Parts: sequence; C-alpha cells; structure tokens
Amino acid sequence: MAITLKNPELIRSTPFINGEWYQSKSSKSFDVTDPATGELIITLPDQTEEEIDEAIRLTHTAFHDFKKLSVYERSKCLRKLHDLMIENLDDLARIITWENGKCMADSIGEIKYAASYFEWFAEEAKRMYGHTIQPTNQNNKVLTFKQPVGVVGLLCPFNFPSAMGARKLAPAFAAGCTTILKPDGQTPLSSLALAYLADKAGFPKGTFNVVVVSVDHTPMCGLKFCESSLISKISFTGSTPVGKLLMGQSALTLKKLSMELGGNAPVIIFDDADLDLAVDQAIASKFRSLGQTCVCANRIYVHAKIYDEFANRFAAKVEQFKIGNGFEEGVTHGCLINDRAIAKVEDHIADAVSKGAKAIVKGGRLLELGPHFYKPAVLINVTPDMKVCHEETFGPLGALIKFETKEEVLEYCNDTPFGLSSYVFTKDLNTVWYMSEWLQSGMVSVNTGLFTDAALPFGGVKESGFGREGSLYGIDDYTVIKSVTLGNIYM
Repeated sequence: MAITLKNPELIRSTPFINGEWYQSKSSKSFDVTDPATGELIITLPDQTEEEIDEAIRLTHTAFHDFKKLSVYERSKCLRKLHDLMIENLDDLARIITWENGKCMADSIGEIKYAASYFEWFAEEAKRMYGHTIQPTNQNNKVLTFKQPVGVVGLLCPFNFPSAMGARKLAPAFAAGCTTILKPDGQTPLSSLALAYLADKAGFPKGTFNVVVVSVDHTPMCGLKFCESSLISKISFTGSTPVGKLLMGQSALTLKKLSMELGGNAPVIIFDDADLDLAVDQAIASKFRSLGQTCVCANRIYVHAKIYDEFANRFAAKVEQFKIGNGFEEGVTHGCLINDRAIAKVEDHIADAVSKGAKAIVKGGRLLELGPHFYKPAVLINVTPDMKVCHEETFGPLGALIKFETKEEVLEYCNDTPFGLSSYVFTKDLNTVWYMSEWLQSGMVSVNTGLFTDAALPFGGVKESGFGREGSLYGIDDYTVIKSVTLGNIYM
C-alpha cells in the first residue's frame, strides 16, 4: 500500500549532503520495504566508500563556520525544527509506521518525543557554562569554557527511526558540532525527512548530512566513520557486540564515544504494589513497539504472594491487544521489523518451555496478517537458568519470575553484564531507596513503565554503554573543556 502525505516532499529518494539532495553515482541500490506487507516502499542508492569519504570531508569543512555561529542563532534553528516537526506530525508518524511497522499511536508518540529534544536543546545551547578556578598561585586565575568536539558521526537503529537521530542531533547542534548520520538500512526515510525539515529550519549547509547504505554495507560505513581522522566523535545506539567493534575501530584516532547498547531490563513487583498500576505499567514497558525497545521489560519479577494474581491479570490484558497493520484504526500493536526478530522470540520461548516454563498466553506467527506479525506470548514458571533471563529478547515475550525477598531479587537483577534500565513497583519508600541505590543500571523507574523524556539523562552502565543523552548533561558528550590560565595578575 502506498501512503498519502499532506506534504509529499517529506519522502526523499537520495542522500542529503552539504545542503543538497545528492545524486549518488553508485551502481548498486537497496530496497526499503514495508515490514507489514513486504511491499516495496522505495529504492535508494547504496552509497560507495568514496561517497562516504566525500560526505565526511564536507561535514568537516562546514564545521569551521558552524562552530562560530552564535548560540542564539543555533537555538533559533533548533526551535524552528521542533516547530516544523509538530506541524508535520501526522506525515512524519505515517512514514515511521510505513517503514518500521509500529502502530500509528506509537509513531505519533515518537515524533512528539523526537521533537522535544530540539525544543530542550534550543534552551541548553545557551547554557554551556564554564568556571573560574583559583589555582595555588594567588596571582593566577584559571578559566574554563566548553567548545564543540567537532564532526560527529551518528549511527542509528531501526526501532525509533526518528527519535534516535533527534536525541543525538539536538545536543550536537546545540554545542556547535556538524553531523553525518547513517540511519538503519531498513528505516532510512525518517532520517531523510528530518534532513528535509532541518534544511527548511535554516541549518547551514553541511551541518546535517544523511548518508544511506544497505544493511549489508553498514559495516563499511561504520568503519569509515570510526577510522576517519576528520570525525571527532561517534554516537551509536545498537547492540553491545557492535558497540565493542566500533570502540575497537575508533581506537586508532582516539575518538570521543557515546554508546547506548543492549539491555536486559528487570521489572520488580513487590507484594505491596498497586497491582492494577503494576500490571498496566509492566505491559506498557514490555510491549511498547512489541518489545523492540532497549529499555523494555525483559524479565518481570513478581513477589510470590501476588504472583498468580498478577499473572492472570497480566495475561488477560495481553489477550485484549489488537494486532494488525499499524495504519488500521484501533490497532494497538503492529508488526516486528523482520523474520530474525520473530526467530529470536521463538528461540527464547522454546528454551523456556523445554526447561519447565508454561505459556498462559500462547504466542505465535499471524501469517494471515503478514510475514512479520506475531501474537505476544506470556510465560509463567520462568527460572533464572533460562535464556530469556540472560539475553535481550527484543520482542513480544512476557516472562514472569517468582521471588521471595528483596535481597534475592536484587541478586537476580544484577546477574547480567547489562545495566541500562530497571523498574520497581512498591509503596514502601525504604524499598524504593534500597532498590534504587543497589540496582546496577543507569536508570531506575519507580511505579511507572514509561519514563523516557528529553529532561532525563538517558544511558546505561556496564555493557549497556556509557555517556548520557538528554537532560542538562546531554550536551557534555558533544563538547570538550578548554582551560585558560591568566598569569601574573597582581591583587
């Protein structure tokens, strides 16, 4: 199915480089398909190594002027981009649903979330404060100020094709960096639409560039970004193995890095929790975008006293989902991105069932709807030795695990190399503080399953990465601190 937009100019068929819609000379191309139907959306050029090099060079050239642009001018551009995104909200959401498969309600939410970063950093651009420091020599003074790190390479995933780019672009622009973004080959149209709006918002040419390559050629592009001496920083969202690979490739040029990597988020439901709230919010966390989010619930720990009641209520809510094409009215959940995503869910279910877990909501492929539709599953009697407790499913599988004490569940939760997000449901302030203090994760969400916001420092610990996106700290990863000593100032 072809979609109709109010502004058809938002659908772009070429890369965006140095303020122009770039006509690639590549002899290769790749198809972008609708994951819900398998139908062709558009064919894009699969850019060559030489074209990636040229785009990097032009991004670097633009940096020399952009870093001198007044923070107030940068702020105006950021604010204008926010306004344009809201003006084009429905069109941008339809593009996400078309190329990603999520339902329209989720897509609309994503665009609002993405736009909020440009609004937030329009203000933060004016607040890159330094300090005055008194060294041991009373006749000297030390001044510090923040400067843009330079050209930033952005590598973004498929699951939030607009928001992941926005979360990186906004602080980079606010700091005075120029950017080159490579979207996932499965979902490039949202990034190209964002480039179109950034151009309309008045960003100088060369400050925001989008290159496009196929999934197969993504490693080539990533290597180009990492090894280029003209790129000063890489910001990547994706899997931990790929993040480790990019770190190794960046070592030659000692780049500044931000890594938002894999998760294995636990949800802990204590026996004093508001059960209705806990069920609703655990579902919101687990099944948002059918579990294809880095912070979605992967392991749901429920206190033994309320385990059965929670499981029954949780399952009943899941059975009420309406699975279908994201454009259809009333659909609550769309499809998964590809067959590999379904295969991983099936693998985790098979492993758990073989070790004694029981399906109280039997998931499965919905081939009558399309190749990538899958009914969510809910398992009980899940134990810590099962794959789902140690690997990120990244799909619609709710795994319920029983626990007795907070010390026991804390040990379960921390028994993972990952540490992105955790969720706690309880009315006891002491329990809130204890779990928040000792959970090994970068973010703890208490009594809510939806916490992401432009004001929040987003990021993880351990093998979930480093660096923070959003909040007053988000701009720091795109700056370097320069210190100036004023000597022989006599009092």
